[in-house]
Amino acid sequence: MSTILTVDHLSRSYGDNILFEDISFVISQYQKVALIARNGAGKTSLLNIIAGLEQSDGGVVNLFNKASLGYLKQEPDLTPSHTVFNEVYTTSNDVLTAIRNYEEAVRGDDKEQITHAMERMDALNGWEYETRIKQILSRLKIPDLDKRIDELSGGQQKRISLAKVLITEPDFMILDEPTNHLDVEMIEWLEEYLSQRRVTFLMVTHDRYFLDRVCDEILELDHTGIHRYKGSYSYFIEKQTERLDNLTKETEKAQNLLRKESEWMRRMPKARTTKSKARIDSFYELKETADRKVPDERMKIHIEGKRMGKKILEVSDLSFSWGEVPILKKFTFIFKRFEKIGIIGDNGSGKSTFLDLITGKLKPDWGSVKKGETIQFGYYTQDGISFNPDAKVIDVVREIADVVKLGSGDTISAAAFLSYFMFPYASHHQPVYKLSGGEKRRLYLVTVLMRSPNFLILDEPTNDLDILTLNVLEEYLESFNGCVLIVTHDRYFLDKIVDHLFVFEGNGKVRDFPGNYTQYRDHEERLKRQLKAAVKPAVPVKAQNKAADPRKLTFKEKRELETLENEIGLLEKEKGEIESAMNSGELTVEELQKRSNRFAAILNELEAKGDRWLELSEKESDFNDR
Repeated sequence: MSTILTVDHLSRSYGDNILFEDISFVISQYQKVALIARNGAGKTSLLNIIAGLEQSDGGVVNLFNKASLGYLKQEPDLTPSHTVFNEVYTTSNDVLTAIRNYEEAVRGDDKEQITHAMERMDALNGWEYETRIKQILSRLKIPDLDKRIDELSGGQQKRISLAKVLITEPDFMILDEPTNHLDVEMIEWLEEYLSQRRVTFLMVTHDRYFLDRVCDEILELDHTGIHRYKGSYSYFIEKQTERLDNLTKETEKAQNLLRKESEWMRRMPKARTTKSKARIDSFYELKETADRKVPDERMKIHIEGKRMGKKILEVSDLSFSWGEVPILKKFTFIFKRFEKIGIIGDNGSGKSTFLDLITGKLKPDWGSVKKGETIQFGYYTQDGISFNPDAKVIDVVREIADVVKLGSGDTISAAAFLSYFMFPYASHHQPVYKLSGGEKRRLYLVTVLMRSPNFLILDEPTNDLDILTLNVLEEYLESFNGCVLIVTHDRYFLDKIVDHLFVFEGNGKVRDFPGNYTQYRDHEERLKRQLKAAVKPAVPVKAQNKAADPRKLTFKEKRELETLENEIGLLEKEKGEIESAMNSGELTVEELQKRSNRFAAILNELEAKGDRWLELSEKESDFNDR
């Protein structure tokens, strides 16, 4: 395989803070590489340097053979005034330009331009490419193509940025947290997509199942440099443990030997022979090894939660709708002591709304939420970070408490508690604005936990946290002496922590599943297989042979596919207009009722037309892949 990227002796620091120093590595064609490091260790800076967006202090980065580069940044880099269509199809690629021209001709119903565009598509074999683009947009649930970028949520913008990178198929991709803002269905699709395609990338992600199933090599960045592991995440865990054990043994051995050599140095005569000078040099090398800090990868914490009474939380007939869109319909549940419940469902299905109803931030349309007298919530929200950027890190936590009580009954200082969460003492007096995004998330988590709640409610706690922090949080939650309610798309996190799931299935329906995420997926797959076997009609042998050979779409089906694309676009546009009107606060009660009814009807139409479009597009893709 040919080399795509080389990084030689690269260094970067900010003032006295050394992010990385003298690191080197190589990535070859079709390698799928993950970069793992703590928050604040310089992952994003390294990606920016490779992409040419940031200068290094020293070293060289080379992309070979004029390789094209696609970069998915954590913060989307889109033009606010562009429509989704303009962003997705903005490229100098000949095939994409032809597809863009064809789409514009169809959308404008210009028959002459459609004819010219189709000829160009035929010449460039663009139909298969177009089908793949439609599948990417559909799987990532990209909104109405006519909508402006500045009208979209941050999650929608991140998905558009991801779609742009996947569609352009660069020679080398840099993906910074690609699974953030994706629901589980999207993550599993992206996992399969990247696994099956011959692509080359360097990726940062905290999703450990994603890492295990997609990447074939892992680079670990820490203060000792770059460590390379040729294998999956499971292999990385095994070998990293071995490396840290060996490092600990080497350090302990050096410390024991250093005590003897230090005594010799004190007694050493002034006259220095060649032999003694060599021993002095060895002494300083030994001291450097003995002083080496071994990363503490096995940190454990256990904070005491407040006492819980018999009554925890009772939810009765809870119902809530946004306009005519139901979020919950008569949901009833009595929480028991020490339950750990995960919440899953598509984006927009109402998971965060449910948490706001539980905590009283929203009032239900019907039903009640009754909290036990001893229950104290600790609510970690997606948008809860509101620190004074100039405040010192230590002052942020001291405003809550000077000491934290541990499960053992002992107490530790706020500074020591910060250290538990990987904030070294040197960082305590830094202003908050100097922290990375992940470090701010970690600090916010600290402020929630140190209040010693006995009912934790966590809305996407895994976003932007590094894997080490996730391991620490998981250990804490496993031993947490209270209730936990978690919304997350992190399947590994769910499997490790929860007892059962609330599955938000849409249209106000919530299912209580007794088990973790993997058990739920296995159950759903079994049901699908059983249903398929039950309804599968008897097919004659001739027909079976014919069905095994994918056929090309008929002219009628191709026209239906194009018509569906236009109809779905128009429905999405109307849906967006109705959403804007409903959120404007300017509609009368009668107008709001009318718009809400139409909104619900559009959702049903979009689902039906979307299913048919997916059926036809997959049929065409199967034929092209034959």
